[in-house]
Amino acid sequence: MGAQLRVYKRRIRSVTATKKITKAMEMIAASRVVKAQRKVAASTPYAQELTRAVTAVGTGSNTKHPLTTEAENPTRAAVLLLTSDRGLAGAFNSNAIKAAEQLTERLEREGKQVDTYIVGRRGVAHYNFRERKIAESFTGFTDEPSYADAKKVAAPLIEAIEKDTADGGVDELHIVYTEFVSMMTQTAVGPRLLPLRLDEVAAETRKKDEILPLYDFEPSAEDVLDALLPRYVESRIYNALLQSAASKHAATRRAMKSATDNAGELINTLSRLANAARQAEITQEISEIVGGASALADATAGSDN
Repeated sequence: MGAQLRVYKRRIRSVTATKKITKAMEMIAASRVVKAQRKVAASTPYAQELTRAVTAVGTGSNTKHPLTTEAENPTRAAVLLLTSDRGLAGAFNSNAIKAAEQLTERLEREGKQVDTYIVGRRGVAHYNFRERKIAESFTGFTDEPSYADAKKVAAPLIEAIEKDTADGGVDELHIVYTEFVSMMTQTAVGPRLLPLRLDEVAAETRKKDEILPLYDFEPSAEDVLDALLPRYVESRIYNALLQSAASKHAATRRAMKSATDNAGELINTLSRLANAARQAEITQEISEIVGGASALADATAGSDN
């Protein structure tokens, strides 16, 4: 076997092994994204109803509370960035990081100091490599987040929003995550969690022809908002974690499918090249045999004469 043919066969074996790995990863991601979709569908109604409840309390009272009242001159903001612990997900992490950086730049142009909180090793590695300050980071649970993980992430953010800015607190809380739209579409978004924009929620309610329920507050609206604050933040972060996990699995499935298809095309190309090299070797051997036979025949004829 010629040297060139050996090279082609070795590359075909290598690409075939890679194709098996990417196909397995595609199947794993496909199974995980279905489970993640179910969790998103289960958690979204709770987060929406809790938001409506907070909106109803906020619009039905004049209580000033961090959930519903904007600071007159906000000077500090917290940005929570959700990325993944693992890669191999196409542009999933880079899109979320880019959205967070754009949001940070906008807030800084508005004169606000930004504290960055990051979920996921990819986001932490990105900021550490560029020597950017991270207020707090969380890793190890992005593929299958639980409500306990959401509570762990929400705890320092709730503490920061309840503090005065002079004591290291923040006036606003933003979250950047990848919203799961469909298996083919995932969009990086950066909504503001706190203070809650009551007018936007009310406008959305009017579009749906819904009426906000009326509540009696016991013992007071302020106490009700104090009780709802941690649950609201935790539920929204939990839903965002689930959306991000579903988006990551969908992006991984798409990336691995593309890698598997590319590996198949490369194997076909290498097979054609290997066949051409083999044919060239066979042709050369036949030419050498024919040439040798002709030389032998000419030598025999010369000796007879």
